[in-house]
Amino acid sequence: MSEEMKKEGLFSVIKYEGDNDTFIWKHPIEDFNYGSQLIVHESQEAVFFKDGQALDTFGPGRYTLETQNLPLIGKAYKLATGPQSPFHAEVYFINKTVQMAIKWGTPDKVRFIDPLTGTPLDLGASGEMNVQVSNSRNLLIQLVGTMKGIAWEDGPGFTKSLQESFRPLISTAVKTNLPAVIKEQAIDILEIDSNLGIISDNLREKILPGFEEYGLTIPQFYVTSVVLPENDPNFKRIRELHTITLQTRIIQAEATVKTAQAQSEAQYRTAQEQSKAAIEVAHREAELQKQTTETEILKREAERKIIAAQADAEAAKMAGLTEAEIMRAKGYNQKDVLQAEVQKAYAEGIGNMGPEVSNGGGGSSIVGDMMGLGVGMAAANAIMPQIGNMMQGIGAQQPADNNTAAAPAAPSADTWDCTCGNKGVVGNFCNNCGAPRPTQESRWDCSCGQKGIFGNFCNNCGKKRGE
Repeated sequence: MSEEMKKEGLFSVIKYEGDNDTFIWKHPIEDFNYGSQLIVHESQEAVFFKDGQALDTFGPGRYTLETQNLPLIGKAYKLATGPQSPFHAEVYFINKTVQMAIKWGTPDKVRFIDPLTGTPLDLGASGEMNVQVSNSRNLLIQLVGTMKGIAWEDGPGFTKSLQESFRPLISTAVKTNLPAVIKEQAIDILEIDSNLGIISDNLREKILPGFEEYGLTIPQFYVTSVVLPENDPNFKRIRELHTITLQTRIIQAEATVKTAQAQSEAQYRTAQEQSKAAIEVAHREAELQKQTTETEILKREAERKIIAAQADAEAAKMAGLTEAEIMRAKGYNQKDVLQAEVQKAYAEGIGNMGPEVSNGGGGSSIVGDMMGLGVGMAAANAIMPQIGNMMQGIGAQQPADNNTAAAPAAPSADTWDCTCGNKGVVGNFCNNCGAPRPTQESRWDCSCGQKGIFGNFCNNCGKKRGE
Protein backbone atom coordinates (compact mmCIF):
# COMPACT_ATOMS: atom_id res chain seq x y z
CA MET A 1 0.00 0.00 0.00
CA SER A 2 1.81 3.21 -1.23
CA GLU A 3 1.81 6.69 0.34
CA GLU A 4 0.46 8.15 -2.94
CA MET A 5 -2.70 6.04 -2.68
CA LYS A 6 -3.30 7.20 0.88
CA LYS A 7 -2.82 10.88 -0.13
CA GLU A 8 -5.23 10.56 -3.05
CA GLY A 9 -7.96 9.26 -0.66
CA LEU A 10 -8.59 6.14 -2.63
CA PHE A 11 -9.22 4.12 0.54
CA SER A 12 -12.48 3.95 2.55
CA VAL A 13 -13.21 3.17 6.23
CA ILE A 14 -16.20 0.87 6.63
CA LYS A 15 -17.85 0.68 10.11
CA TYR A 16 -21.18 0.99 11.97
CA GLU A 17 -21.71 2.96 15.17
CA GLY A 18 -25.48 3.32 15.17
CA ASP A 19 -28.11 2.60 17.83
CA ASN A 20 -28.41 -0.75 19.60
CA ASP A 21 -32.05 -1.35 18.66
CA THR A 22 -31.17 -2.30 15.10
CA PHE A 23 -30.56 -5.95 14.32
CA ILE A 24 -29.08 -5.56 10.81
CA TRP A 25 -27.73 -2.39 9.13
CA LYS A 26 -26.47 -2.01 5.56
CA HIS A 27 -23.49 0.29 4.95
CA PRO A 28 -24.55 3.04 2.47
CA ILE A 29 -21.31 2.90 0.40
CA GLU A 30 -21.28 0.07 -2.11
CA ASP A 31 -18.07 0.82 -4.11
CA PHE A 32 -14.89 0.27 -2.14
CA ASN A 33 -11.30 0.83 -3.17
CA TYR A 34 -8.96 -2.07 -2.95
CA GLY A 35 -7.20 -1.76 0.42
CA SER A 36 -10.06 -0.08 2.28
CA GLN A 37 -10.32 -0.57 6.09
CA LEU A 38 -13.15 -2.60 7.67
CA ILE A 39 -13.78 -2.06 11.42
CA VAL A 40 -16.07 -4.52 13.24
CA HIS A 41 -16.89 -3.75 16.87
CA GLU A 42 -17.42 -6.23 19.65
CA SER A 43 -20.85 -7.97 19.51
CA GLN A 44 -20.97 -7.32 15.73
CA GLU A 45 -20.47 -9.33 12.57
CA ALA A 46 -19.93 -8.04 9.02
CA VAL A 47 -21.07 -9.92 5.93
CA PHE A 48 -19.78 -9.07 2.44
CA PHE A 49 -22.03 -9.45 -0.58
CA LYS A 50 -20.71 -9.47 -4.16
CA ASP A 51 -23.21 -9.45 -6.94
CA GLY A 52 -25.98 -10.46 -4.51
CA GLN A 53 -23.95 -13.39 -3.15
CA ALA A 54 -22.87 -13.55 0.51
CA LEU A 55 -19.12 -14.17 0.48
CA ASP A 56 -17.22 -13.67 3.72
CA THR A 57 -18.18 -13.03 7.37
CA PHE A 58 -15.89 -10.96 9.63
CA GLY A 59 -15.89 -10.98 13.44
CA PRO A 60 -14.70 -8.15 15.75
CA GLY A 61 -11.45 -6.48 14.58
CA ARG A 62 -9.83 -4.23 11.90
CA TYR A 63 -9.32 -5.61 8.39
CA THR A 64 -7.67 -4.35 5.17
CA LEU A 65 -9.69 -5.40 2.16
CA GLU A 66 -7.12 -7.19 0.07
CA THR A 67 -7.24 -10.39 -1.91
CA GLN A 68 -5.49 -12.38 0.79
CA ASN A 69 -8.13 -11.30 3.29
CA LEU A 70 -11.01 -11.98 0.89
CA PRO A 71 -10.41 -15.43 -0.54
CA LEU A 72 -13.92 -15.71 -1.94
CA ILE A 73 -13.66 -12.26 -3.50
CA GLY A 74 -10.25 -13.15 -4.88
CA LYS A 75 -11.78 -16.08 -6.69
CA ALA A 76 -14.86 -14.27 -7.89
CA TYR A 77 -13.37 -10.88 -8.76
CA LYS A 78 -10.13 -9.75 -10.36
CA LEU A 79 -8.88 -6.16 -10.60
CA ALA A 80 -8.94 -4.93 -14.19
CA THR A 81 -7.22 -1.50 -14.05
CA GLY A 82 -4.84 -1.73 -11.07
CA PRO A 83 -4.94 -1.57 -7.31
CA GLN A 84 -6.58 1.87 -7.18
CA SER A 85 -9.67 0.73 -9.12
CA PRO A 86 -12.83 0.39 -6.94
CA PHE A 87 -14.98 -2.71 -6.87
CA HIS A 88 -18.70 -2.98 -6.25
CA ALA A 89 -19.75 -4.77 -3.02
CA GLU A 90 -22.23 -4.52 -0.17
CA VAL A 91 -21.50 -4.77 3.57
CA TYR A 92 -24.12 -5.60 6.21
CA PHE A 93 -23.43 -5.21 9.94
CA ILE A 94 -25.25 -7.60 12.27
CA ASN A 95 -25.86 -6.66 15.92
CA LYS A 96 -25.16 -9.76 18.09
CA THR A 97 -26.21 -8.24 21.41
CA VAL A 98 -29.27 -9.50 23.25
CA GLN A 99 -32.20 -7.17 22.68
CA MET A 100 -33.78 -6.86 26.12
CA ALA A 101 -37.40 -6.38 27.23
CA ILE A 102 -39.02 -6.57 23.82
CA LYS A 103 -42.73 -6.40 24.45
CA TRP A 104 -45.29 -8.77 23.02
CA GLY A 105 -49.02 -9.31 23.45
CA THR A 106 -52.03 -11.09 21.99
CA PRO A 107 -54.25 -8.79 19.93
CA ASP A 108 -57.30 -10.97 20.62
CA LYS A 109 -58.60 -12.79 23.66
CA VAL A 110 -57.70 -16.40 24.26
CA ARG A 111 -60.66 -18.72 24.73
CA PHE A 112 -60.28 -20.94 27.79
CA ILE A 113 -62.67 -23.63 29.09
CA ASP A 114 -62.54 -23.98 32.86
CA PRO A 115 -61.96 -27.71 33.58
CA LEU A 116 -63.90 -27.68 36.87
CA THR A 117 -67.10 -26.01 35.69
CA GLY A 118 -66.85 -26.29 31.92
CA THR A 119 -67.44 -22.54 31.68
CA PRO A 120 -65.84 -20.68 28.70
CA LEU A 121 -63.69 -17.69 29.59
CA ASP A 122 -61.79 -15.14 27.50
CA LEU A 123 -58.23 -14.46 28.67
CA GLY A 124 -55.66 -11.94 27.55
CA ALA A 125 -51.89 -12.38 27.81
CA SER A 126 -48.89 -10.10 27.39
CA GLY A 127 -45.25 -9.94 28.41
CA GLU A 128 -41.67 -9.34 27.34
CA MET A 129 -38.89 -11.35 25.76
CA ASN A 130 -35.19 -11.11 24.92
CA VAL A 131 -34.15 -11.71 21.28
CA GLN A 132 -30.70 -12.31 19.78
CA VAL A 133 -29.33 -13.07 16.30
CA SER A 134 -28.09 -16.65 16.14
CA ASN A 135 -27.54 -17.07 12.34
CA SER A 136 -26.68 -13.88 10.45
CA ARG A 137 -26.94 -15.36 6.94
CA ASN A 138 -30.43 -16.82 7.59
CA LEU A 139 -31.75 -13.51 8.90
CA LEU A 140 -30.20 -11.58 5.98
CA ILE A 141 -31.42 -13.88 3.28
CA GLN A 142 -34.92 -14.59 4.62
CA LEU A 143 -35.97 -11.24 6.11
CA VAL A 144 -33.69 -8.33 5.02
CA GLY A 145 -33.12 -8.92 1.32
CA THR A 146 -31.95 -5.67 -0.34
CA MET A 147 -33.36 -3.30 2.25
CA LYS A 148 -31.22 -1.07 4.46
CA GLY A 149 -31.73 -3.30 7.51
CA ILE A 150 -34.21 -4.52 10.08
CA ALA A 151 -35.13 -3.74 13.71
CA TRP A 152 -37.80 -4.80 16.21
CA GLU A 153 -39.70 -1.56 15.61
CA ASP A 154 -40.22 0.11 12.22
CA GLY A 155 -37.32 2.18 10.79
CA PRO A 156 -36.87 4.41 7.72
CA GLY A 157 -35.77 2.39 4.70
CA PHE A 158 -35.93 -0.85 6.74
CA THR A 159 -37.93 -3.89 5.86
CA LYS A 160 -41.00 -4.42 7.98
CA SER A 161 -40.13 -4.71 11.67
CA LEU A 162 -39.47 -7.99 13.45
CA GLN A 163 -42.38 -7.23 15.73
CA GLU A 164 -44.74 -7.11 12.79
CA SER A 165 -43.11 -10.15 11.20
CA PHE A 166 -43.39 -12.36 14.29
CA ARG A 167 -46.66 -11.08 15.76
CA PRO A 168 -48.76 -13.79 14.08
CA LEU A 169 -46.37 -16.50 15.23
CA ILE A 170 -46.45 -15.28 18.84
CA SER A 171 -50.22 -14.79 18.87
CA THR A 172 -50.94 -18.22 17.41
CA ALA A 173 -48.52 -19.98 19.77
CA VAL A 174 -49.98 -18.24 22.83
CA LYS A 175 -53.59 -18.90 21.83
CA THR A 176 -52.87 -22.53 21.10
CA ASN A 177 -50.70 -23.36 24.08
CA LEU A 178 -51.82 -21.10 26.97
CA PRO A 179 -55.05 -23.04 27.73
CA ALA A 180 -53.23 -26.35 27.25
CA VAL A 181 -50.48 -25.36 29.70
CA ILE A 182 -53.04 -24.32 32.33
CA LYS A 183 -54.82 -27.69 32.02
CA GLU A 184 -51.66 -29.82 31.86
CA GLN A 185 -50.18 -28.14 34.92
CA ALA A 186 -53.56 -28.20 36.77
CA ILE A 187 -53.30 -24.48 37.47
CA ASP A 188 -56.23 -22.85 39.25
CA ILE A 189 -57.38 -19.92 37.09
CA LEU A 190 -57.67 -17.74 40.20
CA GLU A 191 -54.09 -18.59 41.19
CA ILE A 192 -52.58 -18.09 37.76
CA ASP A 193 -50.32 -15.20 38.81
CA SER A 194 -48.31 -17.52 41.09
CA ASN A 195 -47.68 -19.87 38.15
CA LEU A 196 -46.50 -17.39 35.51
CA GLY A 197 -42.99 -18.87 35.55
CA ILE A 198 -44.29 -22.31 34.55
CA ILE A 199 -46.48 -20.80 31.85
CA SER A 200 -43.56 -18.70 30.51
CA ASP A 201 -41.20 -21.69 30.19
CA ASN A 202 -43.82 -23.77 28.37
CA LEU A 203 -44.71 -20.99 25.90
CA ARG A 204 -41.03 -20.30 25.14
CA GLU A 205 -40.54 -23.92 24.11
CA LYS A 206 -43.49 -23.60 21.71
CA ILE A 207 -42.45 -20.23 20.17
CA LEU A 208 -38.66 -20.75 19.92
CA PRO A 209 -38.62 -23.03 16.80
CA GLY A 210 -40.39 -20.34 14.69
CA PHE A 211 -37.70 -17.75 15.56
CA GLU A 212 -34.78 -20.13 15.01
CA GLU A 213 -35.96 -20.80 11.49
CA TYR A 214 -35.14 -17.16 10.66
CA GLY A 215 -31.79 -17.03 12.44
CA LEU A 216 -33.06 -15.64 15.77
CA THR A 217 -33.17 -17.12 19.26
CA ILE A 218 -35.13 -16.27 22.42
CA PRO A 219 -32.88 -16.52 25.53
CA GLN A 220 -35.78 -15.57 27.83
CA PHE A 221 -39.54 -15.36 27.38
CA TYR A 222 -41.80 -13.88 30.07
CA VAL A 223 -45.57 -13.89 30.52
CA THR A 224 -46.00 -10.88 32.79
CA SER A 225 -49.79 -10.66 32.81
CA VAL A 226 -52.83 -12.83 32.18
CA VAL A 227 -55.95 -10.66 31.99
CA LEU A 228 -58.98 -12.32 33.61
CA PRO A 229 -62.59 -11.46 32.65
CA GLU A 230 -63.55 -9.85 35.94
CA ASN A 231 -66.94 -8.59 34.62
CA ASP A 232 -67.97 -11.90 33.10
CA PRO A 233 -70.87 -13.47 35.13
CA ASN A 234 -69.41 -16.91 34.53
CA PHE A 235 -66.12 -15.83 36.00
CA LYS A 236 -67.88 -14.31 39.03
CA ARG A 237 -69.64 -17.66 39.59
CA ILE A 238 -66.29 -19.47 39.38
CA ARG A 239 -64.85 -17.04 41.93
CA GLU A 240 -67.77 -17.71 44.31
CA LEU A 241 -67.32 -21.46 43.90
CA HIS A 242 -63.63 -21.03 44.53
CA THR A 243 -64.41 -19.12 47.72
CA ILE A 244 -66.74 -21.88 48.91
CA THR A 245 -64.17 -24.53 48.02
CA LEU A 246 -61.49 -22.59 49.86
CA GLN A 247 -63.69 -22.28 52.94
CA THR A 248 -64.43 -26.01 52.78
CA ARG A 249 -60.74 -26.75 52.58
CA ILE A 250 -60.10 -24.51 55.57
CA ILE A 251 -62.82 -26.27 57.58
CA GLN A 252 -61.44 -29.66 56.55
CA ALA A 253 -57.94 -28.55 57.46
CA GLU A 254 -59.12 -27.32 60.86
CA ALA A 255 -60.95 -30.60 61.43
CA THR A 256 -57.83 -32.50 60.45
CA VAL A 257 -55.78 -30.41 62.86
CA LYS A 258 -58.27 -30.98 65.68
CA THR A 259 -58.35 -34.71 64.94
CA ALA A 260 -54.58 -34.84 64.95
CA GLN A 261 -54.50 -32.93 68.24
CA ALA A 262 -57.05 -35.29 69.78
CA GLN A 263 -55.12 -38.31 68.55
CA SER A 264 -51.91 -36.82 69.85
CA GLU A 265 -53.49 -36.12 73.24
CA ALA A 266 -54.94 -39.63 73.38
CA GLN A 267 -51.59 -41.10 72.44
CA TYR A 268 -49.94 -38.96 75.11
CA ARG A 269 -52.39 -40.13 77.76
CA THR A 270 -52.00 -43.74 76.66
CA ALA A 271 -48.24 -43.41 76.78
CA GLN A 272 -48.50 -41.78 80.21
CA GLU A 273 -50.70 -44.58 81.54
CA GLN A 274 -48.41 -47.17 80.01
CA SER A 275 -45.46 -45.47 81.65
CA LYS A 276 -47.22 -45.47 85.03
CA ALA A 277 -48.13 -49.12 84.62
CA ALA A 278 -44.56 -49.98 83.67
CA ILE A 279 -43.27 -48.11 86.74
CA GLU A 280 -45.76 -49.94 88.97
CA VAL A 281 -44.78 -53.30 87.48
CA ALA A 282 -41.13 -52.49 87.97
CA HIS A 283 -41.83 -51.45 91.57
CA ARG A 284 -43.72 -54.68 92.24
CA GLU A 285 -40.99 -56.73 90.65
CA ALA A 286 -38.40 -54.95 92.79
CA GLU A 287 -40.47 -55.56 95.94
CA LEU A 288 -40.96 -59.21 95.01
CA GLN A 289 -37.28 -59.53 94.32
CA LYS A 290 -36.54 -57.96 97.67
CA GLN A 291 -38.88 -60.40 99.45
CA THR A 292 -37.41 -63.29 97.51
CA THR A 293 -33.93 -62.15 98.49
CA GLU A 294 -34.91 -61.91 102.17
CA THR A 295 -36.49 -65.37 102.01
CA GLU A 296 -33.38 -66.76 100.37
CA ILE A 297 -31.22 -65.13 103.05
CA LEU A 298 -33.32 -66.69 105.84
CA LYS A 299 -33.28 -70.00 104.05
CA ARG A 300 -29.51 -69.88 103.68
CA GLU A 301 -29.17 -68.87 107.34
CA ALA A 302 -31.30 -71.85 108.45
CA GLU A 303 -29.27 -74.16 106.23
CA ARG A 304 -26.07 -72.80 107.74
CA LYS A 305 -27.40 -73.44 111.27
CA ILE A 306 -28.39 -76.99 110.34
CA ILE A 307 -24.98 -77.60 108.81
CA ALA A 308 -23.30 -76.12 111.89
CA ALA A 309 -25.38 -78.36 114.18
CA GLN A 310 -24.54 -81.40 112.09
CA ALA A 311 -20.88 -80.43 112.20
CA ASP A 312 -21.02 -80.06 116.00
CA ALA A 313 -22.72 -83.47 116.37
CA GLU A 314 -20.21 -85.08 114.03
CA ALA A 315 -17.37 -83.44 115.98
CA ALA A 316 -18.76 -84.74 119.27
CA LYS A 317 -19.11 -88.19 117.76
CA MET A 318 -15.60 -88.13 116.43
CA ALA A 319 -14.31 -86.85 119.79
CA GLY A 320 -15.94 -89.81 121.58
CA LEU A 321 -14.62 -92.29 119.05
CA THR A 322 -11.19 -90.71 119.30
CA GLU A 323 -11.22 -90.95 123.10
CA ALA A 324 -12.27 -94.60 122.89
CA GLU A 325 -9.48 -95.32 120.44
CA ILE A 326 -6.95 -93.65 122.74
CA MET A 327 -8.15 -95.69 125.73
CA ARG A 328 -7.97 -98.88 123.68
CA ALA A 329 -4.47 -98.01 122.57
CA LYS A 330 -3.41 -97.48 126.22
CA GLY A 331 -4.78 -100.88 127.25
CA TYR A 332 -7.80 -99.92 129.34
CA ASN A 333 -11.44 -99.16 128.75
CA GLN A 334 -14.30 -97.26 130.34
CA LYS A 335 -14.81 -99.96 132.94
CA ASP A 336 -11.30 -99.43 134.29
CA VAL A 337 -11.97 -95.68 134.45
CA LEU A 338 -15.14 -96.23 136.43
CA GLN A 339 -13.47 -98.60 138.85
CA ALA A 340 -10.79 -96.01 139.41
CA GLU A 341 -13.41 -93.37 140.04
CA VAL A 342 -15.17 -95.65 142.59
CA GLN A 343 -11.97 -96.30 144.44
CA LYS A 344 -11.13 -92.62 144.45
CA ALA A 345 -14.57 -91.67 145.77
CA TYR A 346 -14.37 -94.40 148.41
CA ALA A 347 -10.98 -93.24 149.54
CA GLU A 348 -12.16 -89.65 149.77
CA GLY A 349 -15.13 -90.80 151.88
CA ILE A 350 -12.96 -92.81 154.28
CA GLY A 351 -10.60 -89.89 154.55
CA ASN A 352 -13.36 -87.61 155.57
CA MET A 353 -14.46 -89.97 158.43
CA GLY A 354 -11.41 -89.41 160.52
CA PRO A 355 -8.87 -91.90 161.90
CA GLU A 356 -11.07 -93.39 164.53
CA VAL A 357 -13.78 -94.38 162.11
CA SER A 358 -11.40 -95.48 159.42
CA ASN A 359 -9.55 -97.72 161.91
CA GLY A 360 -12.78 -99.08 163.46
CA GLY A 361 -12.24 -97.53 166.89
CA GLY A 362 -13.14 -94.52 168.91
CA GLY A 363 -16.84 -94.92 168.62
CA SER A 364 -19.77 -97.16 168.29
CA SER A 365 -19.45 -99.71 165.57
CA ILE A 366 -23.04 -99.05 164.54
CA VAL A 367 -22.28 -95.41 163.91
CA GLY A 368 -19.20 -96.37 161.94
CA ASP A 369 -21.09 -98.84 159.86
CA MET A 370 -23.74 -96.28 159.08
CA MET A 371 -21.17 -93.69 158.13
CA GLY A 372 -19.38 -96.18 155.95
CA LEU A 373 -22.62 -97.12 154.29
CA GLY A 374 -23.37 -93.44 153.67
CA VAL A 375 -19.99 -92.90 152.12
CA GLY A 376 -20.52 -95.88 149.87
CA MET A 377 -23.94 -94.65 148.78
CA ALA A 378 -22.57 -91.17 148.05
CA ALA A 379 -19.82 -92.62 145.94
CA ALA A 380 -22.28 -94.84 144.14
CA ASN A 381 -24.56 -91.90 143.43
CA ALA A 382 -21.64 -89.84 142.16
CA ILE A 383 -20.55 -92.39 139.63
CA MET A 384 -23.99 -93.87 138.79
CA PRO A 385 -24.33 -91.97 135.43
CA GLN A 386 -20.91 -93.05 134.34
CA ILE A 387 -21.63 -96.64 135.32
CA GLY A 388 -24.84 -96.57 133.27
CA ASN A 389 -23.01 -95.20 130.20
CA MET A 390 -20.26 -97.73 130.65
CA MET A 391 -22.63 -100.63 130.91
CA GLN A 392 -24.62 -99.42 127.92
CA GLY A 393 -21.43 -98.90 125.92
CA ILE A 394 -20.10 -102.31 126.90
CA GLY A 395 -23.39 -103.91 125.91
CA ALA A 396 -23.38 -102.10 122.53
CA GLN A 397 -19.68 -102.29 121.57
CA GLN A 398 -17.99 -105.31 123.30
CA PRO A 399 -18.18 -108.32 120.98
CA ALA A 400 -19.25 -111.69 122.27
CA ASP A 401 -17.41 -114.96 121.82
CA ASN A 402 -17.24 -116.57 118.39
CA ASN A 403 -17.20 -113.02 116.75
CA THR A 404 -20.95 -112.46 117.22
CA ALA A 405 -22.33 -109.19 118.64
CA ALA A 406 -24.47 -109.45 121.74
CA ALA A 407 -27.93 -107.88 121.49
CA PRO A 408 -28.48 -104.80 123.72
CA ALA A 409 -30.45 -105.39 126.90
CA ALA A 410 -34.06 -104.39 126.63
CA PRO A 411 -35.09 -101.77 129.21
CA SER A 412 -37.63 -102.74 131.89
CA ALA A 413 -41.17 -101.81 131.24
CA ASP A 414 -41.33 -99.90 134.57
CA THR A 415 -37.99 -98.11 134.24
CA TRP A 416 -36.62 -95.53 131.76
CA ASP A 417 -33.32 -93.95 130.80
CA CYS A 418 -32.69 -90.25 131.23
CA THR A 419 -30.66 -88.13 128.82
CA CYS A 420 -28.27 -87.25 131.63
CA GLY A 421 -27.05 -90.86 131.58
CA ASN A 422 -29.06 -92.19 134.48
CA LYS A 423 -30.35 -95.68 133.59
CA GLY A 424 -33.30 -97.71 134.92
CA VAL A 425 -35.03 -94.72 136.44
CA VAL A 426 -38.25 -95.62 138.33
CA GLY A 427 -41.01 -93.04 138.43
CA ASN A 428 -41.92 -90.01 136.35
CA PHE A 429 -38.82 -87.89 137.13
CA CYS A 430 -35.10 -88.60 137.02
CA ASN A 431 -33.60 -88.94 140.50
CA ASN A 432 -30.31 -87.59 139.18
CA CYS A 433 -31.22 -84.44 137.16
CA GLY A 434 -34.99 -84.12 137.77
CA ALA A 435 -35.93 -84.39 134.08
CA PRO A 436 -39.51 -85.59 133.37
CA ARG A 437 -40.14 -89.04 132.03
CA PRO A 438 -40.38 -88.90 128.23
CA THR A 439 -43.47 -90.12 126.44
CA GLN A 440 -43.39 -92.99 123.99
CA GLU A 441 -43.94 -90.64 121.08
CA SER A 442 -40.77 -88.64 121.77
CA ARG A 443 -38.50 -91.71 121.79
CA TRP A 444 -36.60 -93.00 118.73
CA ASP A 445 -34.31 -95.90 117.86
CA CYS A 446 -30.79 -95.37 116.49
CA SER A 447 -29.26 -97.39 113.66
CA CYS A 448 -26.46 -98.43 115.98
CA GLY A 449 -28.92 -100.59 117.96
CA GLN A 450 -29.75 -98.22 120.80
CA LYS A 451 -33.50 -98.28 121.49
CA GLY A 452 -35.94 -95.85 123.13
CA ILE A 453 -33.65 -92.78 122.85
CA PHE A 454 -34.98 -89.49 124.19
CA GLY A 455 -33.42 -86.31 122.74
CA ASN A 456 -31.89 -85.23 119.39
CA PHE A 457 -28.62 -87.24 119.56
CA CYS A 458 -27.89 -90.88 120.30
CA ASN A 459 -26.24 -91.31 123.69
CA ASN A 460 -24.39 -94.37 122.37
CA CYS A 461 -22.86 -93.25 119.04
CA GLY A 462 -23.69 -89.51 118.91
CA LYS A 463 -25.67 -89.77 115.66
CA LYS A 464 -28.29 -87.05 115.10
CA ARG A 465 -31.95 -87.95 115.20
CA GLY A 466 -33.33 -88.71 111.73
CA GLU A 467 -29.97 -89.65 110.12
